[in-house]
Amino acid sequence: MSDASDQLVAQSCTPCRGGVPPLDPEEAESYLAQTPGWSLHDQAHRIEQTYRFKNFAAAYEFVKRVAALSEAEGHHPDIGFGWGYATISLQTKKIRGLHQNDFILAAKINRLSNEGGSSSSA
Repeated sequence: MSDASDQLVAQSCTPCRGGVPPLDPEEAESYLAQTPGWSLHDQAHRIEQTYRFKNFAAAYEFVKRVAALSEAEGHHPDIGFGWGYATISLQTKKIRGLHQNDFILAAKINRLSNEGGSSSSA
């Protein structure tokens, strides 16, 4: 993991109550460089990554770990999964765009992925 990713992992998500502007595309690109495997979508209002697994059970276990992490961080992604994959999508819905929290959680999900033996594909 890179030093920049480590810096994000060391942080915690902060409550977002709205009223703050979402990251602009340049800011989002800067954070994206710190979260390998993630890609920008919806005109830089959302990030997403698909992780690959050897079977359904491994994907399910990863999703459970992501859910527990998300609860602990108080920041919740959209998750889709099936046999051999889990797709994680992040955006801060209260501001209808990206916030630093999305990238903090993305870095932490990458760490979970590295611990659990998945591979990622953008």
